[in-house]
Amino acid sequence: MATPRPDARISRRIAAIAESATLAVDAKAKALKATGEPVIGFGAGEPDFPTPAHIVEAAIEACGDPRNHKYTPAGGLPELKEAIVAKTQRDSGFEVTSSGVLVTNGGKHAVYNTFATLLDPGDEVLLPAPYWTTYPEPIALAGGVPVVLQTDETTGFRVTVDQLEGALTERTKVLLFVSPSNPTGAVYPPDEVEAIGRWAVERGIWVITDEIYEHLTYGDHRFTSMPAAVPELRDRCVVLNGVAKTYAMTGWRVGWMLGPHDVIKAATNLQSHATSNVANVSQRAAIAALRGDLSAVAEMRAAFDRRGQLMHQLLTAIPGVTAIEPQGAFYGFPNLAAYLGRPIRGRTASTTVDLCTVLLDEAKVAIVPGEAFDAPGYARLSYALGDDDLDEGCRRIADLLAEA
Repeated sequence: MATPRPDARISRRIAAIAESATLAVDAKAKALKATGEPVIGFGAGEPDFPTPAHIVEAAIEACGDPRNHKYTPAGGLPELKEAIVAKTQRDSGFEVTSSGVLVTNGGKHAVYNTFATLLDPGDEVLLPAPYWTTYPEPIALAGGVPVVLQTDETTGFRVTVDQLEGALTERTKVLLFVSPSNPTGAVYPPDEVEAIGRWAVERGIWVITDEIYEHLTYGDHRFTSMPAAVPELRDRCVVLNGVAKTYAMTGWRVGWMLGPHDVIKAATNLQSHATSNVANVSQRAAIAALRGDLSAVAEMRAAFDRRGQLMHQLLTAIPGVTAIEPQGAFYGFPNLAAYLGRPIRGRTASTTVDLCTVLLDEAKVAIVPGEAFDAPGYARLSYALGDDDLDEGCRRIADLLAEA
């Protein structure tokens, strides 16, 4: 008789999943704040604005409609799919049909569904770093292998076609492409987006492109949708998006994936057994968001632009700290390596994980260490928080590092 594994209570597959570093930092900051500590949190990747009133009103109305009290199609309300089709054409110039849309329980669910649908064990995914902390987990859960391609400030945190070509193997199936980027805020110029898309077509590689920050770009930087720039790619491309960042709806949990009909049908089958439909009230709210104008979005973008400039100014004024200027999303990504190995109040940080712990303990400032994004030496700071907290938090960081 076989002897059970001593760790059999939890499967190896699930036990290997790492906690979300960004959510962990945010939770710790909120917990300390609840005890009365004057913590300023730069960890969460969500707008600090409320959801626009007309969207909330649509949800309130939806609560009273008995249609929304029942199961609806697992792949999404037909009206929401139509709104996503229209919104995608309007904002990206990319034509899709309702049969190419799957509405998911937030953007993370879209990521999970996509990798689960496309990958077989051993398939390789080209993953430019720094990358959002969640991406490697669903790749691994699907049996895939992340192949990390490093970028840094000298390349503007953008991967090149030469890097992609150098990482290509017979096992390569997917390139994960993100612009604007979380965590760096980097935005690829249109010619680079097109060049990468054409390389993927030539090599027969799938592209998963995460467009969740499409409306948050600054200065001369502009979002470019890869399948719109390279139409030949559309049969091997899945687009991920949602209402969370654009409409300040992180808690409503509505995302979507767009792709070839066979992929969307297979992913819908998966979702029908995993979660069934997204909450109907949230879907009705998303319809109102997508059919409305973008005036509230413009106001948020202006605020983020101003805050990003302020954060960049304050952080790069710290001796030894460098960072690219804000391009997109709402994150600063400073290089703090100059402060590793230097004592601060009797404590010496050998990694940015250690340094972020010192900053939280001594300055009451919560930031996310670069190790969470496969970028040791860097840290991510969200500037989706109030101006006063942003100013005070950055000054606390500067004051503490000045003691090193």
